[in-house]
Amino acid sequence: MKPFCFADGKFIPTESATIHPSDLGLIRGYGIFDFFRTVNYQPLFLDHYLDRFITSAEKTYLPLDYSRAELKSIITGLIEKNDLREGGIRMVLSGGVSENHFSPAKGKLFIFAESLIFPSEEKYHQGVKLLTLEYVRAIADIKTTNYTLPVWHSVNWKRLGAEDVLYHWNGWVSESSRSNFFIVKDGVIHTPDQHILLGITRKHLLHLAGNAVIRPISLEEVWEAEEAFVSSTTKILLPVTQLDDRKIGNGKVGKTTLEILEKFRKLELETVS
Repeated sequence: MKPFCFADGKFIPTESATIHPSDLGLIRGYGIFDFFRTVNYQPLFLDHYLDRFITSAEKTYLPLDYSRAELKSIITGLIEKNDLREGGIRMVLSGGVSENHFSPAKGKLFIFAESLIFPSEEKYHQGVKLLTLEYVRAIADIKTTNYTLPVWHSVNWKRLGAEDVLYHWNGWVSESSRSNFFIVKDGVIHTPDQHILLGITRKHLLHLAGNAVIRPISLEEVWEAEEAFVSSTTKILLPVTQLDDRKIGNGKVGKTTLEILEKFRKLELETVS
């Protein structure tokens, strides 16, 4: 974390930020968050992230006492105070202190500035391994703070040399624990349409691809795909060359994956120039 954050309606030292021990965010794991990057001191795709954060607050019945303009002003101030040229901004809205310790209440807004750790260059050149996991994330279209299962399960990832998991249910895949998922068939990008978070990076990749197909994707199709990759704010686009103990395609990073990654990197530079 960087030295300053926004909490209690003002900028304060990050180490001074506190939350009530009875907040639903702590005792029930109920809250929302969002995360985006800064590039050359500018928040990347900020309006898209604010759209999702504001919508998530509405859908989870958590009052958000700040307008879009106020949030933008706070974020700009936080970037300046932390001299955050290249980094991340994390917005968190807790579930609040509820009278019955269960129903959503008026939560607390935190906005933190953070350093970023990207995957190693080796992973972009060689691809990564995912593990299949039978699971559907609760209210998947909302970026909630409930990551209990993947945090618990992550102990296995390192032991098995995996980067993350690929969720599937009844034979249909959805997403990774912190990323959207894509396959390539006949040179065309395909991505699941259900039980997923509508990722901001995903949104821009689909636009750049032009002819991408959004539809149900079976686990069997993944095994037979030519290429696969995941996308997220911090990974951008990370090639997937292995699922469990089986190779995806020829087990190497594919042409279509590299092409769409290059297009996104150009878009990023154009957005902040």
